Amino acid sequence: MKNEETMHADDIGQWRLNNVPAYNKNKMKLGVFATNCSNGTTMTHAPTTFEPTYKHNVKIAKLADTLGFELLVPVGRWKHFGGSTQFNGDNMEVYTWATAMACNTSNIMVCATSHTPTAHPLFAAKQGSSIDNISGGRFALNIVCGWFRPEIEMFGKEQLPHSERYAMAHEWVTCVKKAWSEQDFSFQGKYFSIKEGFLSPKPIQKPGPILLNAGNSEDGREFSAREMDFNFITMATPEEAGNLVKDIHKRAAIYKRQCGVMSQAFVCCRETESEARAVYDTILEQGDWDAARNVMELLGIESGSFDATIKQFAERFVAGWGGYPLVGTPEQVVEKMKELGDLGVEGLILSWLDYHEELEFFGDRVLPLMEQAGLRLPKIV
Repeated sequence: MKNEETMHADDIGQWRLNNVPAYNKNKMKLGVFATNCSNGTTMTHAPTTFEPTYKHNVKIAKLADTLGFELLVPVGRWKHFGGSTQFNGDNMEVYTWATAMACNTSNIMVCATSHTPTAHPLFAAKQGSSIDNISGGRFALNIVCGWFRPEIEMFGKEQLPHSERYAMAHEWVTCVKKAWSEQDFSFQGKYFSIKEGFLSPKPIQKPGPILLNAGNSEDGREFSAREMDFNFITMATPEEAGNLVKDIHKRAAIYKRQCGVMSQAFVCCRETESEARAVYDTILEQGDWDAARNVMELLGIESGSFDATIKQFAERFVAGWGGYPLVGTPEQVVEKMKELGDLGVEGLILSWLDYHEELEFFGDRVLPLMEQAGLRLPKIV
């Protein structure tokens, strides 16, 4: 039985524009990425005050919320990547983390990053709907198909071939969407089976919480275009970003829907370029290159998101988990963000070596320049 609250696509768009921060009128949305894991996105021993603790995460989340950021996005991690840092080894489970961050913030959206092979879609839908109600309609679900073989095998699951993972993800997200919008539904697929599925309360967001995915491969872009609300692209250059934006928009149009495009970036911003470069160089000099090599080897084998350019991303994995580097003065950082925004990138989830301290600097020095550049609207106090 379908939920009576069916909405026309135009109505959904207007509702989201009015109620969902990820759809507000800021040209460049902003998020904070990976604070739930040790080392965040930096595979390094460079000094930092960052800690992957609940208390420190709340401190960062509250600051991001005060500054008007739109998203808090965790890494879905169960196992470390080795190396001398045991990179990302300490990590908080994402649905629990999202609930906690929601209870300590007022406006920012809280995400969970969920692996399709390790969480049944009905359970994920229930968790997501619960968090959406707890947060007052601020939950987002970041869907990962599961590329890290040791994690998947840790759960006693088989690592599926790349294209088959997206076939499984299609069934998974179909079940989640049905649970959020229908009642007493059944589903029978190759990977999942649900008999008389029931979920209440339904999410506050209509038709459900927004869906995110970071698939850059052919299969990943097609999956996002068909099912997701936003895709997080990974690019080597602004030119590549522009091409990916066009490709995803073109694919989504075939399904008569829209899929926004965001990306991930690592920020190293100081008053002078030389200061910023010195910090960036320290991150690399004290980098955990063994962990970086482990990640790149696994990605090269298991993921289609980085294949072609994985070698040239070596430094970016140590400093930013493959994210686009925003290194320089506040003016230079904003110039790079404006270039991406003009190419159709609608948002950036950001990470830093020292999250809280550098986020304060970002709020003081970078956000005003973003407003001047037309990337952000002035925050109403």
